[in-house]
Amino acid sequence: MKRLIYSDWVRRLTILLTGTALSLSVFTTTETREVWATSKDQIIAQTIQTLQQSDQRWIQINLSKQRLIAWEGDRVVYGSAISSGKKSTPTLIGTFKIQSKFRTTRMRGENYDVDDVPYVMYYQGSYGIHGAYWHKRFGTPVSHGCINLAPKHAKWLFEWASVGTPVVIQK
Repeated sequence: MKRLIYSDWVRRLTILLTGTALSLSVFTTTETREVWATSKDQIIAQTIQTLQQSDQRWIQINLSKQRLIAWEGDRVVYGSAISSGKKSTPTLIGTFKIQSKFRTTRMRGENYDVDDVPYVMYYQGSYGIHGAYWHKRFGTPVSHGCINLAPKHAKWLFEWASVGTPVVIQK
C-alpha cells in the first residue's frame, strides 16, 4: 500500500514538472524569437547605414515592395522589379555577399529543373539573384526562394556586381 501511494505521488510530481517545463519553454522561445527578430532588423538597418556611408557597391532587396536597388554608397545607380520567393518557399532575410557568379547555369530543386538560367549570382548556398526568362510576373513573389529579375536587368546587375558585393534583403 505504501509503495502504491509513493508511485502515485511521483507520477503526479512528474506531470507537474513536465507541464511547468513546457510552459517555460514556450515563453522562453517566444521571447527569444522576438529578440532575434528585433536584433536581425537592427543588424540590417545598421548594415544599410554603414554601406551608405561608404562608396562601396551594394544591393538592397525590399521584399514587401518587390524591388531591387543597386547602390554605390548612398547613391542609387539602378533599380528593378523582382520576384522573390512565394510563401511556401520564402526568400532568406538578412545580410549576405555574392559568393559566386555564373553567366548561365542549370538550377534544380523540388518541383523545378531549369536549363540555361542566365546571370546567376549566388549569395547563400543555392539562393541567388538571376534572370528568369520563363515568367513575366515581376513584382509578385513566385520563385522558389531566389530573386528573379527580367534577363536584361539581371545582365546589367551581373556585369556591375562582383564576388563579395554585399546583398541586404529585408521585409
